[in-house]
Amino acid sequence: MESPTKAKTLAKFLGSDYQIEASYGHVRDLPQKKLGIKISNDKFVPDYVQTKKQKDRTDEIKKLVPKSKFIYLATDPDREGEAIAWHIGEVLRAQKKVLRVAFHEITKSAIEESLKHPRGIDMQLVDAQQARRILDRLVGYKLSPLLWKKIRKGLSAGRVQSVALRLIVEREREIEAFKPEEYWQILVDLQKVQGSNLPAGRQGFKVQLIADIKNQVEAEKIERELRIAKYQVESVEKKDFSRTPPAPFTTSTLQQAAANRLGWSAKKTMQVAQGLYEEGLITYHRTDSTNLAIEAVSAAAQYITKTFGANYALAKPRFYKTKSKVAQEAHEAIRPTDLALQEVLLQSKGTSLNKDQERLYELIWKRFVACQMAEVTGETTKITVTAGEYKLEARGETVRFDGWYKVLGKDAEENILPEVAEGEKLSFVDLQSLQKFSQPPARYNDASLIKTLEEKGIGRPSTYAPIISTILERLYVEKMDLPAGRQGKRFQPTALGIAVCDFLVTNFADIVDYDFTAKMEDELDEIADGKREWEPTIAEFYAPFSEKLEKVTETAQRVKVEVEETGNLCPKCGQGKEIIRLGKFGKFLACSRFPECDYKANYLNKTGQKCPKCATGDVILKRTKFKKTFFGCSNYPTCDFASWTKPKNG
Repeated sequence: MESPTKAKTLAKFLGSDYQIEASYGHVRDLPQKKLGIKISNDKFVPDYVQTKKQKDRTDEIKKLVPKSKFIYLATDPDREGEAIAWHIGEVLRAQKKVLRVAFHEITKSAIEESLKHPRGIDMQLVDAQQARRILDRLVGYKLSPLLWKKIRKGLSAGRVQSVALRLIVEREREIEAFKPEEYWQILVDLQKVQGSNLPAGRQGFKVQLIADIKNQVEAEKIERELRIAKYQVESVEKKDFSRTPPAPFTTSTLQQAAANRLGWSAKKTMQVAQGLYEEGLITYHRTDSTNLAIEAVSAAAQYITKTFGANYALAKPRFYKTKSKVAQEAHEAIRPTDLALQEVLLQSKGTSLNKDQERLYELIWKRFVACQMAEVTGETTKITVTAGEYKLEARGETVRFDGWYKVLGKDAEENILPEVAEGEKLSFVDLQSLQKFSQPPARYNDASLIKTLEEKGIGRPSTYAPIISTILERLYVEKMDLPAGRQGKRFQPTALGIAVCDFLVTNFADIVDYDFTAKMEDELDEIADGKREWEPTIAEFYAPFSEKLEKVTETAQRVKVEVEETGNLCPKCGQGKEIIRLGKFGKFLACSRFPECDYKANYLNKTGQKCPKCATGDVILKRTKFKKTFFGCSNYPTCDFASWTKPKNG
């Protein structure tokens, strides 16, 4: 298996008859500093190499081969895991002894069952992973030098990352081109003339005018008329509703929920989920299936009956149809392996989990339990009111049985309306007239970007987090804070990201085309299913790509990256403008007259907070040499304050 944590968990279940060893990830890969693929007559031969660390690890494992009756490869149950298992087998050269075991949860029963049914390496999955790796290497290593030549040194392009960048850039242009339109909303407070079924303090209810009001003049005219109008109930519509809970988590929906509820990046979500999986607490976290094991839903039914009562449990298990057309139904959704652990967390009996693991585990636990609970039932009410020539509406909802709300809660408070009858007269209480403006589409955040990528068929469960991490690390996009009072961050393209995107869209339209990229993903899935050969698939892509690359190299013009001005003159020469440039370690200040003037200074990406340690410096966002962001003090090195998380002061 890949990780020492996973190895340690397995060792607890298997005893002294087995020696558990971790590979520490991949044991070989394509070389870092060259293409590493021999291309000849539509053949693509990868030249896999080992780093010293990888070789040292496999040499240690090789010493155990002669002493072993069998070698079980227990890497993760997906394409990446299958490829790692194949590479280990190739390096060990002990194929007669090598057996593959795969399980979707690290529990005693799952491991014992997998050991009873070992198999060989699934070469279709290996070929699919190998095809993706080679395809991405060809695009990256062939396009990147072209970007160096035409835009700036040190840039990179990727088959999927460039499409994600295009989504963000196009959304930014939609926002820039957006012209807000004024409109007005009028809300009227009404009250029953005689009595109400509402508690004291809630005797009235609010109705909204159904009208398209475009300016203040119109709004004021209507307001005057509504203040003296006679109000009467035109109709009352009541409908029963029944709501089923959301499906258990897939990789995509877990990342979206963690982004929305916890404010986490996709990368952090996957790191925390990896720890939970390796500790044996959840099923495998890279999946696009909503399938659930019969044993799991049966356990959920028993737990729900015991904890909440029989009326909250289902007579028959609820199963969800997987939306992904390529999901492997043999895989499960993400769920807890033992429902009782949540009891331990709730009662604070102490576990080995850290705070982040507890929070994500609770999210997964609640979603799974809720998906097997009874439906929420209730009644919706729509009251239509007339006021002269105008019509107004109020909508309300009453929940009769809270069902799965018991675990997941509800998104909004109930709006209970009073009992009124058709033709009933109502009293005017007050009126609110609100000026509003139409809003541009929101910038993407982790959740909405992942959702869009999934909807367009771009990328797969294991790729969403790396895609986002890469475009951030390349400084093609930045995460911008939302306005005060709102939680979360949104992606905004940098001038560099826009330049790279425009160059690729202009010269390699098919490479960054949404449908083309989705088609490539489908073809990789067909390789995994044995419906396609991997080398012809790559050859079909590479021939026109190589031809286009040669042509663009000769004909494309160099692209100028727009720079941001600070509004100040250069403090060194006093003639040029002080501008913000992007370098290897992020933003820095320079002179627009470079190279005539070599002014350079640190760019302070201020958070608007004072340093909690020295109280005089500003808290600024900084980057390590490994491109990880952290918070530090602008007075460094006088003040050495540093933190991975944003301080909570002011």
